[in-house]
Amino acid sequence: MELQALISNIKSEDIVEILGIKDVNVTGITSDSRKVTTGYAFIALKGVQVDGHDFIAKAIELGAKVIIHDEDTDTSNSSVTYIKVKDAADAIGKIASAWYGNPSQKLNLVGVTGTNGKTTTATLLYNVFRKLGYGAGLLSTVCNYVNDDQFPATHTTPDPISLNEFLAKMVEAGCEYAFMEVSSHAIHQKRISGLEFKGGIFSNLTQDHLDYHGTMQDYLKAKKAFFDNLPATAFTLTNVDDKNGLVMLQNTKAKKYTYSLRTLADFKARVIEKHFDGTAIEINGRELEVQFVGVFNVYNLLAVYGASVLLGEDLEKILIVLSTLKSVAGRFETIRSKDGFTAIVDYAHTPDALVNVLGAIHDVLEGGGRVITVVGCGGNRDKTKRPIMAREAVTLSDQVILTSDNPRFEEPQSIVDDMVAGLDPVQMKKALCIVDREQAIKTACTFAKPGDVILIAGKGHEDYQDVKGVKHHFDDKEIVKNILGL
Repeated sequence: MELQALISNIKSEDIVEILGIKDVNVTGITSDSRKVTTGYAFIALKGVQVDGHDFIAKAIELGAKVIIHDEDTDTSNSSVTYIKVKDAADAIGKIASAWYGNPSQKLNLVGVTGTNGKTTTATLLYNVFRKLGYGAGLLSTVCNYVNDDQFPATHTTPDPISLNEFLAKMVEAGCEYAFMEVSSHAIHQKRISGLEFKGGIFSNLTQDHLDYHGTMQDYLKAKKAFFDNLPATAFTLTNVDDKNGLVMLQNTKAKKYTYSLRTLADFKARVIEKHFDGTAIEINGRELEVQFVGVFNVYNLLAVYGASVLLGEDLEKILIVLSTLKSVAGRFETIRSKDGFTAIVDYAHTPDALVNVLGAIHDVLEGGGRVITVVGCGGNRDKTKRPIMAREAVTLSDQVILTSDNPRFEEPQSIVDDMVAGLDPVQMKKALCIVDREQAIKTACTFAKPGDVILIAGKGHEDYQDVKGVKHHFDDKEIVKNILGL
């Protein structure tokens, strides 16, 4: 690709200077100097742990012909074209988009952001549009899809180059729609820069990722930036039952729509009846039975319904498809034992998500059985939520087993100790500490009696446990089934 075409999406005022030959043909783009080969453009990004500017010389040595940077650097090599931009993190998305033929402009791309519900909402939207007969793609925490082809997911929102490569695959495969989770990290790091969205959905905002954002206010600002940057041609759909729902839309140019279970909104739902196999609900005056449990899932389904309507689909067809949908992997997955108790595997790894799932269990149980919760917290992540997670678990459970999640580079026992710090002596009587997660699950199954419910929270769809940088095979659902002889 000619250099001028490669940087065509970057506004002229965002380019500080261009030094060297402008008539250059670029053979590839990367922000990883190890991937550079002859004729590449290397984008020097200042990351959380490493600074790409430190690898410019290495990139040139490997054959880079264009260097894009936003900090002062040695520009003395006459065989290299240097482009200084105001913000390399912003520029890389626009460069990646140009390199792959601006794929987001050829798709109806909808982004879903919020603390909880992103995976379920984005995945169900993808499922709805596939069932309606459309070509569709998905970028999510669990798995990425191009129509029915699966690709493993490494990040909730990939880096800009990988992201545009995926979107280009969707275009090539004939997809008309694309649905993606948009994480706060991705927004803050400008990984979605250069993408053209048809719509944006906000689910909720509760405590998470404070290890990265520092404060709830900065976390909120990161989420809000997604909506601030949506064009007037896009729609926004926000949960007005969340106190930050309308805050998200304060500065957006996009068309504004709302959904709610509690107040007047464009898309309104109410719960009629709850049971372990599903929920009877009403959406905008129409009753239907869905195969999901919990009020939080009604919010997810309502967002899916609203977005589908805003994308121009027939109301009757959407309702029919909603009634056929099943839960997403690792989200309130129910396993019935031969002994008459139920195990539920769920990804809940924030205080709010844990409260929602436990609340859903109590709604269905109606005092008819005990709740035993197995829960841990991830290592090298927001430590402030650990005592809160333990407190919420104990408050809403009859018995809690505090255990290991993905300890990463922390000692599992010290993570459990951080959780225990949130409990007073009375609460501790309901808590048991078993660091070995498999043993914790086995113990919970031993405690359970007919009619009881075991919640195994935190890992959901994950089939590994991350210990000291090594991912060991570990699947909560698989372990439960083995213990129960299923």
